[in-house]
Amino acid sequence: MSEAMDSVANKKKIEGKIINVLKAIFDPEIPVDVYELGLIYEIKIDNDFNTEIIMTLTSPNCPVAESMPKEVEDKVGEVHGVKTSKVNIVFDPPWDKEMMSEEAKLDLGMI
Repeated sequence: MSEAMDSVANKKKIEGKIINVLKAIFDPEIPVDVYELGLIYEIKIDNDFNTEIIMTLTSPNCPVAESMPKEVEDKVGEVHGVKTSKVNIVFDPPWDKEMMSEEAKLDLGMI
């Protein structure tokens, strides 16, 4: 296997681990994890395995606006293979309940 293919495979493996960690972080007001809730817009992993999570909150006035991004950053940073972890909060596009996964909607009785 070429080094480039090996790097892509490693990134995919680490991305899977990151997603598993994100699925263990729950919004305190809605009993759904941040990944299924649709708060995670993008997971970026560079060639040195530094990660950047682009995420939003359910609203700019969210009571966990400071603690949740820090929790995400800290827990992603603990994933084996991740060198550094950074979270960037964005509100464009604004979060909407349509961003939730089918599983989340089902859990909340929306479908």
